[in-house]
Amino acid sequence: DLTEYVPLQKEAKEGRVVTQYDMYSLDLNVSPNALGLMKMDILGLRNLTTLGEALKMVEKTTGKKINIYDIPVDNAKTYELISNGQTVGVFQLESAGMQRLCKDFKPNKISDLAAIGALYRPGPMDLIPTFIEGKKHPKKIKYLHPDLIPIFQETYGVLVYQEQVLEIANKMAGYSLGEADILRRAMGKKKKEIMEKEKKKFVDGCVKNGYQKKTAEDIYAFVEKFAAYGFNKSHAASYALISYWTAYLKANYPIEFITALLTAELQGVAGPLREQKMAQALEECRRMDIAVLPPDINKAEYNFTIEGRSIRFGLSAIKNIGLAAIESIIEARSTGVFEGFKDFLMRVDLRKVNKKTVESLIKAGVFEKFANRATLLSAYPPLAKEIIDKKAEAIQGQFALFSGGTVESIKKDSFQSLPEVSEDEICEMEREVIGFLLTRNPLSQYKEIIELKVKKKLGEITTEDVKSTLILAGCISAKKVIKTKKDNAEMAFLTVYDETGSLEVITFPKAYASLKHFLNVNTAILFKGKVDNKDDKLTILLDNAVNLERSKKDKAVS
Repeated sequence: DLTEYVPLQKEAKEGRVVTQYDMYSLDLNVSPNALGLMKMDILGLRNLTTLGEALKMVEKTTGKKINIYDIPVDNAKTYELISNGQTVGVFQLESAGMQRLCKDFKPNKISDLAAIGALYRPGPMDLIPTFIEGKKHPKKIKYLHPDLIPIFQETYGVLVYQEQVLEIANKMAGYSLGEADILRRAMGKKKKEIMEKEKKKFVDGCVKNGYQKKTAEDIYAFVEKFAAYGFNKSHAASYALISYWTAYLKANYPIEFITALLTAELQGVAGPLREQKMAQALEECRRMDIAVLPPDINKAEYNFTIEGRSIRFGLSAIKNIGLAAIESIIEARSTGVFEGFKDFLMRVDLRKVNKKTVESLIKAGVFEKFANRATLLSAYPPLAKEIIDKKAEAIQGQFALFSGGTVESIKKDSFQSLPEVSEDEICEMEREVIGFLLTRNPLSQYKEIIELKVKKKLGEITTEDVKSTLILAGCISAKKVIKTKKDNAEMAFLTVYDETGSLEVITFPKAYASLKHFLNVNTAILFKGKVDNKDDKLTILLDNAVNLERSKKDKAVS
C-alpha cells in the first residue's frame, strides 16, 4: 500500500528537493521511484579478475576456449576439492573456518554452496550443526507439516533464505508475494505491532486453506524465530556460482588458476595483507606440487607466467620495480637474451632502470646465472658509473662507446667474484624486496627441530584439538597490536602460517611483553599454545615462543 507515499512522490515530481532524511521515511525502497532514479550497488571482486585471467591462460596453454557459463555444475573433481577443504583462492570458501565447514559438510551441489555461504555469518552460524546433521541424516529431519518438505528439503530442514518465508506465507496462508514480503520485513526487523497483526492474518489464512490452527501457530513461531537470520537466496546463489567457478578451474586447470590467482593478488593494495595473500598462494603451490620458479632476467615477464608445468615469478612482484623499468628491460631483451650483468646494464635505459631498481633485482636473485648477490652488489656501482659515463661521451660524439675492444669482450663480465652472503642475509634480502621468502621455505632450515618438537601442522588442527595445548611452528605473516581497555596494555593478534595453512595466534599482554622483541612479520617461531574455538574460528592462545631464526635449540618451550 503506497498511499502514504503519494504526497512525497507528487512533491518530487513538482520539483521539490527531497532530502535523504525524507527518503529514509520511504524505507529506501520507494524513494528511487519517487525521485525517478535507480539505486545500484556495484561490488568489485578480484576473484572475477582471477577467473578471467585463468580462462585466458587455459586457452593459451590448451587451446580450449571455455565459456564459464557453460561449464557443468556437477563436476566431481570440483566437489572433491571443496569437500577436502582445499579452497585457498576459492571465492568465499578460503578462510580456515570455511575450510573446516567444507570438510565437515562435504557439499556436492550448487544449492549446498549457496546455503553454507548464507549460514556462515554471525547468528545463523548457530544453525550449522543442525544443517550438517540434516545433510548426513535426512531421514531424521522433522517437518512441522508435509507441505513444508518442498520448501525446506534443499536446506535440510533449516530456514536459510528470506524467500522461504515468502513461500510459506504464499502457499500455506494465501498471502500475495508482496504481502509476504511485508511479513518477512516485519519479522526481520522485529516490528512487534505489525508482527501481531500479521500473526492473526497468517493463522487465519492457513486455517482457511485447511490447516489446523495449532499447526499454523507452530509454523508461524518457527518462521518468526529464524526469519531475522534469513539471507537473500538470489544473492547466495550468485556467490555460490562464483565459488563453484573458481573451484572448478582450480580442480581442473590448477596451474592456470594458481598463476592467475598470484597475478590477481599481486594487483591488490600493497602492504602486509597482500604479502600474506601472496605467501598463502605460494604455500598452496607447494602443497599442490606446482613449482614456482624464481624471477630470471631472461625469462620473467611483467606478471606471473606459465613455463612448462611450472610458474615463473613476475618482475612486477619485486619491490621498487616500476612499469617503466620493466618495459625497458623487456624491450632490450626483445633483441636477444642478456649475456651477462654488464650486457644488461649496457642495453637497458639506466634512467628508468635506476640504482634502486637494479639493487632490488640483484637481491631478488634475477641475475643468479651471471653471479651471486654479493659479487653483483659490489660490482654494480663502479660498473654503472663507467657505463653511464661512456654513454654520455658517446652521445657527445667524443668517441665510441667502449671503443678499443670487440663486441664480445665488451659484453663479457670481468668483475671479481666474491663469496656469497650468508643464508640469513639472502632470506633478509628476499623479505626486503619481495615481502616473503620465495626460493626458500622459511621453515626448512629448522626441519630437524620442528620434526623433533612438532607433532601437528597448522592446517591439521581441528575442533577435536580445542582446549589441547600443542607445540607448533610457523612463520608470522601478519601482526596487529592493540591496547586492552582495562589497563591499556599491549597485546597482539598474529597470523602464523606453515606449508599446510595458517591460524590466528592471540598473544595476551603478559606473554606479549616478554616476547614482542621478536614477534615480527616474517619471523619463524616455535611456539606453545592452547587451541581455542570462538565463533567457529580456531585460534591459538599463546603461552610461550622461541625465535627459530636465532636459536635452533628449543630452550624456552618444553
